[in-house]
Amino acid sequence: MAVCVPVSAVLNRATVCDSAGVWWWSNEHIRNNSHNSNKQKTLVRARVSIRSAFLFIRHERRKKKTTRHKPQMPAEKRTSQPRIVRTYEFPTKPEKQTLGQYLYNTQDGKILGRTATNWAQLLLFYTCFYIVLAALFAICMQGLLVTLNHQYPKWQLDESRIGTNPGLSFRPQPEDAEGLPSIQYVAANKTSVNEWVSLLDGFLAPYADHTLLPGGGKNQQICDFNSPPANGKVCAFDVKSLGPCSVGSGYGYNNSAPCFFVKLNRIYSWFPEFYEDMDDLPADMPDDLVSHIKSLPIADRRQVWVTCKELTNTEENLLGPIEYYPSRGIPFYYYPYVNIDGYLSPLVAVHLARPQPKTSISIECRAWAKNIIYRGGNRDRRGSLQLTLRID
Repeated sequence: MAVCVPVSAVLNRATVCDSAGVWWWSNEHIRNNSHNSNKQKTLVRARVSIRSAFLFIRHERRKKKTTRHKPQMPAEKRTSQPRIVRTYEFPTKPEKQTLGQYLYNTQDGKILGRTATNWAQLLLFYTCFYIVLAALFAICMQGLLVTLNHQYPKWQLDESRIGTNPGLSFRPQPEDAEGLPSIQYVAANKTSVNEWVSLLDGFLAPYADHTLLPGGGKNQQICDFNSPPANGKVCAFDVKSLGPCSVGSGYGYNNSAPCFFVKLNRIYSWFPEFYEDMDDLPADMPDDLVSHIKSLPIADRRQVWVTCKELTNTEENLLGPIEYYPSRGIPFYYYPYVNIDGYLSPLVAVHLARPQPKTSISIECRAWAKNIIYRGGNRDRRGSLQLTLRID
């Protein structure tokens, strides 16, 4: 705030106020009064004195403002404070310990670098951790099992990953077989023959002994084309009517006339569509099978037919005559498969009467039905199987 002192009131002269707030004599007034030197000196002295006074006043006001806003230090802090010196200690290399000291340190009582309390806390933590983890796993598994049904699959036929085209498989087949399945043995070597015979004995054991089946085979009954199974029952497969492919004949392996058993893989609720009309028979069906189907009554034509042939590209017939037991097809009354206790897959025994010895023979077998899609080859095979036979 500027303060102006009315100098003109004292000296009765014209004045001008500068930016500092001090009233000054104007230059014109000084020139008009320059003839009087005494008065001029008096005016100069008054000018200097007034300016100094107002500079002093302004300085004092600024000093008061600064003092008023400056925080006051408490009396107890005005005294000299002791100087705090912070020191830093660098880490040092721990002393080497022997194996005995590491296992148990007698100085601090540590076992394997931890005290007994630390070990107890660690054990308690991991015990609780794995209990919670196991509980979460059990809850997830139980939630999954609740959605499953042990009697029938949730997704069936076209909705399932298996689909509606059953595959064809055969026995005997070693469990550790790799690559293309094969049957190879030495006919004169009894040990070699018994290996294959024992595989078939194990496979046909539930067919021969019904006590090995769930429920003791009580759900099985004898069926034919005129007597399908009743509700809750399944048809029994008679292994005694297999001719030279029976257990008593050693399945023909000791006579260099081996048998292998062909079956369709199970698909829940699948039912075959049969070739009952002779006009619907496919063009690539073998002539001997066509003749066989025509010779049967219409009711007996409701079967899934099975044929086998040689794939070796030679003019000579290496495989020889082929016989099928108990028939060339699988009757309708074995289908559909609905997971009833005591159910056994129906079989077709393929008897190779006179295969060429000391020769590798490729064999392909195929199932025939309207709703079985066929695809040959070594990969992506459908509705068929391929194996190699060699008898030394």
